[in-house]
This record gives sequence, structure tokens and C-alpha cells, in this order.
Amino acid sequence: MNKTILVIDDDKILRDALAHGLRGAGFDVLCSESAETAIEIIARVSVDAIILDRMMTGMDGLTFLQKFRKNNKITPVIMLTALSGAQNAIDGLSGGANDYMSKPFQLQELILRLKNVLKTSPSTHEISKMPDGLVFADDEFFVKTGDGEPNKLLSLSNEEKKLLQNLTTPVGNIVSATPMVAKRLRNKINSVLSNLDIITVRGIGYKIITTKR
Repeated sequence: MNKTILVIDDDKILRDALAHGLRGAGFDVLCSESAETAIEIIARVSVDAIILDRMMTGMDGLTFLQKFRKNNKITPVIMLTALSGAQNAIDGLSGGANDYMSKPFQLQELILRLKNVLKTSPSTHEISKMPDGLVFADDEFFVKTGDGEPNKLLSLSNEEKKLLQNLTTPVGNIVSATPMVAKRLRNKINSVLSNLDIITVRGIGYKIITTKR
């Protein structure tokens, strides 16, 4: 399953170039033109890493990073900056960045550094608690069977698996999806687990909940 990267930069040309290059390297990419919008995205969707510009209009990258780290100590962040000097790098790393790159930079170097911070950070799936009845292992979802029997593979399309991943990392995420994919996933969940359901949050997306059936 592809890693999801959030790019936060108010420079549209650079933001689009980064998104194109990262998608070409096999990542799923979300983009935000401001720290304020990024906060809204992170509240709804779980991401595996963040590429963050330091100097932006509105909330600057360092302030965003310090706020983000109060609630999230795990997700790796690579900070980008046009500022030079060792002290700026120290400020970024002290603020919670996992790595720090000065502009201009080579895309391939950024991708290599991104892969390195992802490799050394715990997976979202490893730190997330699955809802009762679901197990995530070896990049697949399983249904607990109990009684010493092997867990049963939950057969999902790539789109359904990605949606369930976002809905459960962590549980409570509100995730946008096409109604068709959400309906298929809901039917599959309902057919094997009576304690879970996927509901529509009007105008925003979908959310997985525990029921009392």
C-alpha cells in the first residue's frame, strides 16, 4: 500500500512539481497551500509523512510544526527552507523536524531522505488500534475468528483497502471517497462484523463507527 505524503507549501509551482515527482516515485500525495488548511486535512486524514515549507503566508512552517508536535510525536516531517545558515537548521530540527533541506534542492535527494525517515519511523498501522474484530497485518485486513482459528482475510479492492486504512488510522477519521467505493466497503464490513458500520458525514465524507447490534 502506498505511503501518503502531505505537501504544505504556498508556492503553487513548487507544490505542484513536488506532487508530480512524488507520485512518480510511487507515493500518494495530498497538497495544502497553507498551514491552516493542512490542519484541517490532518484532522480528517492520516498521513505517513509531511513535507513542510518554513516560510509561508499566514502561519509559518515552524509554528505549524511546533503545534503539530504537541499532538503527534510520530509522523515524520521534512522541512524545506530558502533560509541559509546553521541556526535555521537547528531551529527546524529543535522544533520537531526529522530532516531539513535548503532550497534549491534535487528532487531525487528529497525522495531518498523521505524514504529514510519513513523507514526509521513506526508505521501508522503499527501504532493505531484497530476496531474490535479487525486485524491489519502484512498489508492486508483480516477479520478475527477466535477459537484458535486463523483470522479470515477481508477481500478488498485497492480502493476499498485504502479507504479502510484511512478510516482506521486512527479510528474517527472522516475520509472523502466516492459513494460507490464507500458502499462496497460498507457492505463487506456489514457482512462479517455486526459491531462496525460506515456512516456518511454529510458534505465531508465517511466515518467508521462501533455499533451495538
